[in-house]
Amino acid sequence: MRNVERLTSLKSELLDIFMSMEVIEHEQRSRTAAQRNLRARRGIELHEEFKQLSRDIAELPVDELDEMH
Repeated sequence: MRNVERLTSLKSELLDIFMSMEVIEHEQRSRTAAQRNLRARRGIELHEEFKQLSRDIAELPVDELDEMH
């Protein structure tokens, strides 16, 4: 009977360890996905900023561009 209790306890501990590992892996995947999403969003924002800057520069008269240099 004692062996059955030890075996049950061991199974329970192993299940707890496995579940903890699953939680940690899920958290890591979630963090990685969040970082990837933030990088992608920032890349899109930078692209839009460069496009806007290009449009703003293109609208400047040529003599203002010469004065800036």
